[in-house]
Amino acid sequence: MIKTIGLLGRKDGWTHEQFMTHWTQVHAPLAHAVPGLRRYVQNHIAGERTRSDIEALDLAIDGIAELWFDDRTAYERALASAEMKALHDDGARFIGRIRSYVVEEKTVVG
Repeated sequence: MIKTIGLLGRKDGWTHEQFMTHWTQVHAPLAHAVPGLRRYVQNHIAGERTRSDIEALDLAIDGIAELWFDDRTAYERALASAEMKALHDDGARFIGRIRSYVVEEKTVVG
């Protein structure tokens, strides 16, 4: 399983509410068409957990997106598709900052 995790920040001039509305109502439906996309998860920030013994990252985000693929081949095919291009093009309309990671999930509990 290959997964991408994107930390998303809204574009300047957008409120958090505008960002969330677009992300859920306009952007999310586009994901259904991406070939090979096994799972798409939007993580909506409900609060922040801090620790007194570890310094927090200086990072302001509006949400975390996860895209899951069966393997690297499926991921690369999806990246090359017109449907993923449409998803990325739409993201450029409301996402002002992003940090994305490609990860291989290793289950520890569960």
